[in-house]
Amino acid sequence: MCPVRGIFRPPARLVSPNRRYAAVRQAVAWCYRGGSISAEPRINDRIRVPEVRLVGPSGEQVGIVPLAKALELAQEYDLDLVEVAASARPPVCKLMDYGKFKYESAMKAREARKNQAHTVIKEMKLRPKIDPHDYDTKKGHVVRFLKQGDKVKITIMFRGREQSRPELGFRLLQRLASDVEDLGFIESNPKQDGRNMIMVLGPHKKKTEAMAEAREAQAARKAGRQGSTSDGESEGESAEAPAAAAEAPGETPSEA
Repeated sequence: MCPVRGIFRPPARLVSPNRRYAAVRQAVAWCYRGGSISAEPRINDRIRVPEVRLVGPSGEQVGIVPLAKALELAQEYDLDLVEVAASARPPVCKLMDYGKFKYESAMKAREARKNQAHTVIKEMKLRPKIDPHDYDTKKGHVVRFLKQGDKVKITIMFRGREQSRPELGFRLLQRLASDVEDLGFIESNPKQDGRNMIMVLGPHKKKTEAMAEAREAQAARKAGRQGSTSDGESEGESAEAPAAAAEAPGETPSEA
């Protein structure tokens, strides 16, 4: 007999594990029933306190006023009463346009995400006996990655008898590091990892600096294209003006 509900409860050895786990999940659901907690502040009629510390639309301190008076002022200014500090005693509320406030907050968060720098590790794989042409191509990719502010993981892959000549891969890594030393530095020295040899290059520029330079270069290119388009239009207009002037004297005698 269950001591809580007064109903028959079979022994645990007679209950299957699946039914037992289902009962546990149901009990957890009962405990946490009630919906998710909203992270948004309470506004207007949702505020349930007798009095609040009111802040005006321009940030001026109004003082502690009854909730009814604060709601009346909000209606008078055609604004919302927003609870900005619920843990204070009494809670701090401010008169503001809540829709505009949410929009500006979303735009600020979007700009913050846009300017946020994520460290990315690019990977470039080479062979010990790489062709000079292929080496130049691979080095160009490494240069591009370092200019973008990303780290580059260089992997030398050994096959067959090449595994007995690790010095070939070490020399190749040192050569690549010296070729791009103006843009990056050796963050992790070459080390053997099974059949591969690995080295990590880090950029001298930070990711945020590289992103800022890329945006400036893009803006400069856009301004250059707009300038060339306007110059072409002005040249076309200047070329049409003499032609119109040359046609004008011929028309005057015929009209006379």
